[in-house]
Amino acid sequence: MRIMAIDYGDAHTGIAISDPTGFMAGFTTTIDAYRPEAVAERVAALAQEHGVEELVLGHPINMDGTRGPRSEKAQAMKVLLEETSSLPVILWDERRTTIDAHQILLNNGKNAKKRKKVVDAVAASLILEGYLTYKKSHPAG
Repeated sequence: MRIMAIDYGDAHTGIAISDPTGFMAGFTTTIDAYRPEAVAERVAALAQEHGVEELVLGHPINMDGTRGPRSEKAQAMKVLLEETSSLPVILWDERRTTIDAHQILLNNGKNAKKRKKVVDAVAASLILEGYLTYKKSHPAG
């Protein structure tokens, strides 16, 4: 089963899609769009193109566990994605994924300009990796 992870942002949205077995990340890309409807339409098109059966949307919860404006945007995007794609959408705690993505890219010699181009896709890959790891250890969940 192919699963798509989404790191939703105001201008750039990272996408990572698992391999056909749902075992590891395969395809990654970035959607450059400001309008939530444009993002949802592109996600739905990518999901159909790649045979995705489940969407995992990064849910930005504050480090102290509270929910703020970014969480509300993610919840609204979840509803929009469900309507646009007709696929189930799981909200996934994404605390630190963008920070970790920047650190991974920095450690691999990417300068700030190069990091900016790929950080959202790397963050989506981290969301996907976390979700796939969870699914492997909770097969019924």
